[in-house]
Amino acid sequence: MIRKMSTAQPLKKLVSCVILDLDGTLLNTDGIVSDVLRVYLGKYGKQWDGREIKKIVGKTPLEAASAVVEDYELSCTTSELLSEIAPMFSNQWCNIKALPGANRLIKHLSGHRVPMALASNSPRENIETKISYHQGWKESFSVIIGGDEVRLGKPSPEIFLEVAKRLNVDPSSCLVIEDSLPGVTAGRAAGMEVVAVPSIPKQPHLYTLADEVINSLLDLRPEKWGLPPFQDWIKDTLPLEPWHIGGPVVKGFGRGSKVLGIPTANLSTEGYGSLLSEHPSGVYFGWAGLSKRGVFKMVMSIGWNPYFNNTEKTIEPWLLHNFDEDFYGEELRLIIVGYIRPEANFSSLQSLIEKIHHDRKVAEEALDLPLFSKYKDDPYLKSST
Repeated sequence: MIRKMSTAQPLKKLVSCVILDLDGTLLNTDGIVSDVLRVYLGKYGKQWDGREIKKIVGKTPLEAASAVVEDYELSCTTSELLSEIAPMFSNQWCNIKALPGANRLIKHLSGHRVPMALASNSPRENIETKISYHQGWKESFSVIIGGDEVRLGKPSPEIFLEVAKRLNVDPSSCLVIEDSLPGVTAGRAAGMEVVAVPSIPKQPHLYTLADEVINSLLDLRPEKWGLPPFQDWIKDTLPLEPWHIGGPVVKGFGRGSKVLGIPTANLSTEGYGSLLSEHPSGVYFGWAGLSKRGVFKMVMSIGWNPYFNNTEKTIEPWLLHNFDEDFYGEELRLIIVGYIRPEANFSSLQSLIEKIHHDRKVAEEALDLPLFSKYKDDPYLKSST
């Protein structure tokens, strides 16, 4: 198999251990938080506004509950809210999925015997319960500390300094990976290197304290920090566990053909909110089945398209074939088999167009490899034709 490593990255700083946050960094908990609060607030005749999530991300349970009581002017106390929603959350822990790249990162660091620690503002008991549903996680961490085991939670550096103490390492040799502003602030205050993986979309500019901001764990390059590099990139693509999405082709923004000269076959995101939340914005590739036309190579973007500043997360597949006519309304099924790059902004329309055509070239070449070409015969695609 042809393997091509990404371009060598300049070393930022040599680190010897990695400290990870849990909720929003390794686990996709934001959706469950929203679901629980939507139900709970409904009892008070209030409607959960997902935008409020940024006020509670990374906070201790007490701080988050206090913010909800205050913002929604609830008649209950913070303690009452916590006691009522605790069992609602406990019932959902088994349903929390690992974020893309989480299992890959843990296995990689563990396999190379890089010391790892878990430091979360959540209570230790909750941490233990959540990670128990993910095989191999607990034994991979040399140290696990919950917010109830320190005097002050993040943004205080106390939890990270305690991790360094238990690992018997200097704080400056630790790399912290965090999704929240309190976590990033705590890591920097502890004198550690910090990589931010923002769980709140379209907010990377808020993470100026971080040494690096990446779109998702798929984009982490351990070699930048003197750690062993991943060896799983193949011809500028990262193989993924295949996933499916489908529906009728809908009219998009009208810019694919007219502005970019690239005809995309847009899918409606209705009913796919939870699926979209599971997958980071970025450029992916795979195969597309059209109900009346057959199966074709495909490259697609998921996200907000920073150049056009979309207000909603969209799915924009480009079927790599010259069609003589539009096919709005036809059933389109996609199988996504690999990842190319994170979503990015561009200084000009021309540079965006050039990058999209480069993505096409990468996808076309990769899909000829047996690793990816075998999925052309996936029954999911055939059932639409």
